[in-house]
Amino acid sequence: MSVIVVGAGAAGLATGIFAGRAGRPDVLVMDGARKPGAKILVSGGSRCNVTNSIVTEADFNGGNPRIIKRILRGLTVADTVAFFAELGVPLHEEPGGKLFPDSNRSRDVLDALLRGCAAASAAVLPEHRVTEVTRTPAGFLVTTLGGTFTTSNVVLATGGQSLPKSGSDGAGYGLARSLGHTVVETTPALAPLVLAAAADGAIHAQLSGVTHDAALDLWRGGKRTVEIHGSLLWTHFGISGPAALDMSRHWLRARLGGDEVELTARLAAGLGFEEIDRRLQAVAAERPRTSIQNALSAMIPASLAEAVTRRVALDGGVRLAQLARDDRRRLAHALTRWVLPVVDSRGYSYAEATAGGVPLTEIDPATMESRRCPGLFLVGEILDVDGRIGGFNFQWAWSSARVAARAITARR
Repeated sequence: MSVIVVGAGAAGLATGIFAGRAGRPDVLVMDGARKPGAKILVSGGSRCNVTNSIVTEADFNGGNPRIIKRILRGLTVADTVAFFAELGVPLHEEPGGKLFPDSNRSRDVLDALLRGCAAASAAVLPEHRVTEVTRTPAGFLVTTLGGTFTTSNVVLATGGQSLPKSGSDGAGYGLARSLGHTVVETTPALAPLVLAAAADGAIHAQLSGVTHDAALDLWRGGKRTVEIHGSLLWTHFGISGPAALDMSRHWLRARLGGDEVELTARLAAGLGFEEIDRRLQAVAAERPRTSIQNALSAMIPASLAEAVTRRVALDGGVRLAQLARDDRRRLAHALTRWVLPVVDSRGYSYAEATAGGVPLTEIDPATMESRRCPGLFLVGEILDVDGRIGGFNFQWAWSSARVAARAITARR
């Protein structure tokens, strides 16, 4: 066997296809699951957000942006669209640049990848969980629950720890360590955030199901270090939606650093204090009979407006024009720096990605080959790279797989 790919998720199946198409006749893609690709099936609300119309290194966290940029060039978005069209899965664009299969079925994406492997003579071997990979003078000895195999090249495409029920349980990190790699401490990424139920500012339970545009600000040591704009969804446990999911990795990584961490929200579409204060003054002047509640409901959902006024001890029925300057500014402050009492994320079981992993400095970005173990390649989520929501993590899987497959083919 010349190539064994460990993991039959997005990156693993793509590696098998690309390597097989390039002329490798003996490619084997192994997976511990009876039916590989479970994570693909549940992605994007079971519609599979394959990629995004615009993908740059700025859409990713973790590794060096210059290295990420180089790897992304290995398979561009246009290349990805063409690749899936060849597999019989045309894509269409939706708001935010998200590209989905025209059928809106993740099953079609997985089936196409499996067909692609078969057509490229890359065999997919389920129910073969890899328990050990050992370097030998001739290559590698790959031990699985279903037998032992020898190979010249190994590709670790085992994913991270997100959605462990899909088989992505972090076992690949142990394999990487056994072959000489280090692993940056991992945390969930793209995970909903849990808010303290009894804390000041905890209004999430009464707002469950409400969604609106907002901005989230992360403060470390009293300084704003990250700001993310997007849709925010209030839930019974805390917050979710694109803004919260994108912020989760930053909050969790900041907590690892041991700094004082605070998360706040600009509730009215991300507007700042001065802009909100000006708007409130303008409304009071133009419509002096307008109540505080009605004025706020023009900027944020009515239920949120009611919750905010109640929390800051203002009567929403009072006319805005009658509001004292200090009370108006206190209201503007609440709308622009609402403290979100985060206690944790919902964990890997609800995370769409993993932050942390094998550092990019330990692989050659031109080939995805390990700098510490020749013949070993690492692709996809096992690496210390995680993208924001919107198809970026899948693009990382496709691009890194293509780079690795090209390099393996060149090793004839």
